[in-house]
Amino acid sequence: MTNKPLNSALGAEAEESFPIVGIGASAGGIEACSALVNELPGDADIAYVVIQHLAAKSPSMLSQILDRKTVVSVAEAEHDALVEPDRIYVIPPNKKLTIAQGRLQLTPRRESDRPFKSIDIFFKSLAEDCGSRAMGVVLSGLDGDGTEGLKHIKQMGGVTFAQTESSAEYSSMPNTAAETGQVDCILPPAEIARQIVKIAQHPYLSKPDGFQLGSASETASETASESSLLSLYVLLKAATGIDFNQYKRATFERRLKRRMALYRLDSLEAYIEYLRNNPVEVNALYRDVLITVTSFFRDAETFEFLKQTIFPALIEQKGLGDSIRIW
Repeated sequence: MTNKPLNSALGAEAEESFPIVGIGASAGGIEACSALVNELPGDADIAYVVIQHLAAKSPSMLSQILDRKTVVSVAEAEHDALVEPDRIYVIPPNKKLTIAQGRLQLTPRRESDRPFKSIDIFFKSLAEDCGSRAMGVVLSGLDGDGTEGLKHIKQMGGVTFAQTESSAEYSSMPNTAAETGQVDCILPPAEIARQIVKIAQHPYLSKPDGFQLGSASETASETASESSLLSLYVLLKAATGIDFNQYKRATFERRLKRRMALYRLDSLEAYIEYLRNNPVEVNALYRDVLITVTSFFRDAETFEFLKQTIFPALIEQKGLGDSIRIW
């Protein structure tokens, strides 16, 4: 255990509003992780969980190594530990690590777990547990572990990073993630750390329930917000041909806020101005909104509407010998 000062315990009842960053690394990852944590301040109100992709019987000295590289408190993860901000947790050897309700969950690694994608496992649980407060980072490594997990983090509204090819000792893992198009920022490890700290200060991550679209200088009126959204819909339709005004409002706004956080823009007007000056971002927003198509299958409210309204109406219009096809 480190001797560095720790934040006071949050307690199970504390409000969990801080971002949690999953950092995945494999071959060449010690150097990359060291470079990343070296740039982290000790008071950013962010928690970090490092998943080193190791063979089942391999020992790990990563927590001791990182502890010498950073001002942030470093410790090996313990079962059912409540995750606290300004701490780095490192996966122990021969364990599967997940997170649930803000607590780390350790289970023994089984012989049947092959291939064992420890990074994907943690990233997926992080996405489910933290939503927009989740960040995922894939560093140096030889395989594709972490790629599916990053996709899940982004689908759930989180932010994703991968190490640049030129800075990685082994670039296969971060390159595989980047090739999916689901990585928000591709940077060297030190710059990833700096961007994490900057983005984490945005209310989309630090206060997700309190972040409202509108003017940064005053409380936004509903009329002003509607006017700005209409301007945004016009920009998107001109670029893509799709009228997003017909999309589910809450879903669209979540993706919009995520893009605003990437550029640390607090007001919708500022983001619209950014879109006008950066046409590439219009297409990026368009792609981000489309990610949510698969979320339809996790939307209980939508399926209940189908059950109670749509299907009965379809059946009522059909005769006994007619069929209904759904795909």
